[in-house]
Amino acid sequence: MSELAVFTGRAHQQLAEDICTHLGIPLGNAEVFEFDNENIFVKINENVRGKDVFLVQPFSTPVNASIMEVLIMLDALRRASAQRVTAVIPYYAYGRTDKKDQPRVPITARLIADCITVAGANRVLTMDLHAGQIQGFFNIPVDELTAEPILVNYVRSLKLTDFTVVATDTGFAKKARNFAEDLNAPLAIIEKRRTNNAGGVESLGLIGSVEGQNAIIVDDEIGTAGSMIQAAQVVRESGARDIYAAAVHGVLSGPAIQNIQHSEIKKLVITDTVPLLPEKRIPQIAQCSVAQLFAGAIARIHEGRSVSELFR
Repeated sequence: MSELAVFTGRAHQQLAEDICTHLGIPLGNAEVFEFDNENIFVKINENVRGKDVFLVQPFSTPVNASIMEVLIMLDALRRASAQRVTAVIPYYAYGRTDKKDQPRVPITARLIADCITVAGANRVLTMDLHAGQIQGFFNIPVDELTAEPILVNYVRSLKLTDFTVVATDTGFAKKARNFAEDLNAPLAIIEKRRTNNAGGVESLGLIGSVEGQNAIIVDDEIGTAGSMIQAAQVVRESGARDIYAAAVHGVLSGPAIQNIQHSEIKKLVITDTVPLLPEKRIPQIAQCSVAQLFAGAIARIHEGRSVSELFR
């Protein structure tokens, strides 16, 4: 394979730099900025002709600008004659809009996939998609990593005894079961329903038992923390002792930080798939890095080796 190069937009430069540190290469030089009219300008400031290029950018705040940056940078790299361009998307926004579950609504996750392909991506590397079927929205190869081993190792470092893993809803139950098996712990599931399209949720009860146990609530993504907070209340009312939480994507939007500060959650661990802004850094939140995992996957893709060997 040709020479390896890694570029990034403005969404999470620190993660891209950390990935490059593990790869032992410099971050590619690209100019990305926004004009006063909100049009985004991109220029690749080095030769990428014939190179194997990886473009690292989560779809984090501001989400729509981050997506447009990726599309424009993919187009620029393709037109600069890169041999292959892989879109590395640690956090795939719009993942919750993965099906037509109401009349006259879009499947935005599919729309974004189409845009990425048309813009010039030859491959996608991502982490813990909200729904597995999103892989099938692409007509190009997709490698999906998981942060589960990283979060499991953090939970082990807490040296807890007598604990139960709790899924925030039935939709996440399968992944939560894997999490529980890795920790050799029982599983409980929160039964909930969404009350509106704006993210309102209502927790109805608990399937399983947490009485007298420490509880570890797990989810793929934490936005306003509404589901997580309600889950914490349910397990507290069900007799749990200390309550911990783990999520891959710490979006932490809106009132999330205030909600967490005033919640039953003793510690929340997230990864750095999206940046944790200074104003969101509170003692209750711990962050683990996924840079080494992405670097390992990039190296294997570049060398034509199996990505799954990372998890053996």
